[in-house]
Amino acid sequence: MKAADLRGILHYTARFRDRVFVLNVDSAVLASDNFRNLLLDISVLRSLNIRIVLVHGCSVQVKALADEIKLSPSDLDGMGITDAATLRLAILASNRLAHEILMGLNDTDQRAVITNAITAHPAGILNGVDQQFTGQVDRVDVAFLETLLNQDVIPIISPLGFDGNGQTYRVNSDSVALEVSEALMANKLIHITTSNGARAAGHLSAQVSVEEADDYIRKHRSELSAPMLSKLRHGVRACRNGVQRVHIIDGTQDEALLSEIFSNEGVGTMIHANEYLAIRPAMKKDAGMIMKLIRESVESQQLAPRTRRSIEERIGDFYVFEIDRNIVGCAGLKSLHDAHPPAAELECLFVAEAHENRGIGGKLMLYAEEQARQRGARRLLALSTQAFNYFAHKGGFREGSPDMLPPSRRAAYDKSGRHSKVLFKDLT
Repeated sequence: MKAADLRGILHYTARFRDRVFVLNVDSAVLASDNFRNLLLDISVLRSLNIRIVLVHGCSVQVKALADEIKLSPSDLDGMGITDAATLRLAILASNRLAHEILMGLNDTDQRAVITNAITAHPAGILNGVDQQFTGQVDRVDVAFLETLLNQDVIPIISPLGFDGNGQTYRVNSDSVALEVSEALMANKLIHITTSNGARAAGHLSAQVSVEEADDYIRKHRSELSAPMLSKLRHGVRACRNGVQRVHIIDGTQDEALLSEIFSNEGVGTMIHANEYLAIRPAMKKDAGMIMKLIRESVESQQLAPRTRRSIEERIGDFYVFEIDRNIVGCAGLKSLHDAHPPAAELECLFVAEAHENRGIGGKLMLYAEEQARQRGARRLLALSTQAFNYFAHKGGFREGSPDMLPPSRRAAYDKSGRHSKVLFKDLT
């Protein structure tokens, strides 16, 4: 695909608008001649309202600094032991790189901020060996990152983490990118490296499922380089924990990022999760379980009152999320036939307390959104008395007014007396 092929790009823009993409850029790519072109590609993504978080490595730069001062670093890739001298080099290299990225984004009129969003703790003693200043991600400051993203600012995250006692740790950038993408419920995690991904029998594996990727790792572990093994393993985990797609592309090739995202064929390896695997249309026999699931929320006025009979009568409008054949979440989608433009209402979105904060609510929202599109809806509405911030932050909804409701729905709204906030999301 040519980057100038706007028709090809526009085919995907509605799907990706307001979604979060986490870009994990290897240090070798940052040192390559294609670095400036990559920043231009990022600018294209931002112009399409795709929200970008940029994570970077620094191993190439650490080695270069070590060569300058005749020092042998204890660890280059952030996956081994980091002594005090190597930590100092990592801090210096990370600061330089982040500044270069900041300058490059400024040249493309993009606002960005170097962040301290990663809290880390020591990796500790592994196999009897003290890892010293090598760290593991403990927490991602999601609120901070979402604040930046909501202000159209690109967060830049270095492979460094900080604890509460003023200590800095070096953390592997693949791990940082994984934790950030999971915490932000990213649509895509894109590893931008110097390889087009995993190759089987000399042929590029363009698209693989989580299961296929896991099987590939088991069979070819000894043949894979440590960096590629890391990206594949982190990719499998990301897809299993709510990230829809993980891509591995060669960032030294011009237009690779845009070609991977905006074409069916792609240019790298994509690991995909079937994010709707556990979601199915509700059946009449599920009505009792749905009632049991939402009862407390109805009593606390989080959800509008419903009876089992009313659910049974409209069971075709409900979807359930199953884990091990147990219903742990539900959502309803009601077509509003007298709405202009054509609209549907997302209703009865609920996830069992024991399964909260696992991305299930977000998946149900995305599923309902896709179903609404297939029904021909151009707008998705949601009414909420208490969860409006969740709809806004996780689903991309905006606050509207009751005047957006079609006559039949407005009459029911006024009669209920709940004074719910009316939220909307325009679909294309």
